[in-house]
Amino acid sequence: MSKTAVIYNSQTGFTKRYAGWISEALSCDCFELKAVKNKDFKDYDRIIFGGWACAGSVSKIKWFKGKMKDWENKKLAVFCVGGSPNDNPELEKAMKSWFTEEEHKYVAVFYCQGGFDYDKMSLASRLMMKAFVSALKAKKDQSEEEKVMAEMISKSYDISDKKYIQPILEWAEK
Repeated sequence: MSKTAVIYNSQTGFTKRYAGWISEALSCDCFELKAVKNKDFKDYDRIIFGGWACAGSVSKIKWFKGKMKDWENKKLAVFCVGGSPNDNPELEKAMKSWFTEEEHKYVAVFYCQGGFDYDKMSLASRLMMKAFVSALKAKKDQSEEEKVMAEMISKSYDISDKKYIQPILEWAEK
């Protein structure tokens, strides 16, 4: 029987929520990254890493990539939780950029829409997002998508849903 570990890094709770849902559905262990940074995970066959979207990348992805050589005989996946809806066409391009073409052959990548919680964000993240929203709203000749995005991310919201873990569960059960 395969043994799976879900490791996550969460800033505002959305990634933690998804990690919990995945762990519950797979009946597997779930660890917060800061508690297990030096754990070897040798007893696990599958490792699922989750982080939050940060400037087109995944928080703490460097940690995961640094461990990949130690885990070459394991089934690996990364999920990212962000404020964009799952149908955002920019997501596929971003997900491709997280790993090299070679790495994509053995690391599955997934995206789960989450949301924004300005009250739980670090000051730096909150300031960065407010500056981004201001720049987006001030932009001349905004596209309709930009107008919608600026309005959406100008305040806290939650668009997470358990259904978005389904592709991860299907991957894990293969």
